Amino acid sequence: MRLVLFLLRESKQDVDTFLSAIAKMKEEVKFCKVCHNISDTDICPICSDRKRDASIICVVENIQDVLAIENTQQYHGLYHVLGGVISPMDGIGPSDLTIDSLVQRIGQGGVEEVILALSSTMEGDATNFFISRKLAPMQVKLSIIARGISVGDELEYTDEVTLGRSIQNRIPFVQ
Repeated sequence: MRLVLFLLRESKQDVDTFLSAIAKMKEEVKFCKVCHNISDTDICPICSDRKRDASIICVVENIQDVLAIENTQQYHGLYHVLGGVISPMDGIGPSDLTIDSLVQRIGQGGVEEVILALSSTMEGDATNFFISRKLAPMQVKLSIIARGISVGDELEYTDEVTLGRSIQNRIPFVQ
């Protein structure tokens, strides 16, 4: 509704320019044939970058997660975008995601580690479990991103599950 009201207030020329930009985007932007990220080429710049570590694949829910991880400048492997998480309540099953193409990628060899970087929700955990079962027969290391207390948070306001995982997955203190 907001978009409609906004467009009604704009000039015809601005609306035409906007519509032209959307049409151009629809024609030129596509999903990467390897990782399912968005790209203006068949294979995205991340997948085609030979400097990236192709032995590690980071599995994420959506394209925004790729951008968030890339912004850290701490990860130099490849990605696999699922397009969501398993959510029976929303009618999203494993076949609605790109899990089969992930399994095919791993089956081709050369991948040593798969990092499951999904949200720490019931749906994210269910998707992690499903993927782990699919990849169990393959010789690949599975890991999940660390979960814990955010920087600046107070312990007393942290939920029990997060606090418990933080204790279980503690790391050595480095001086």
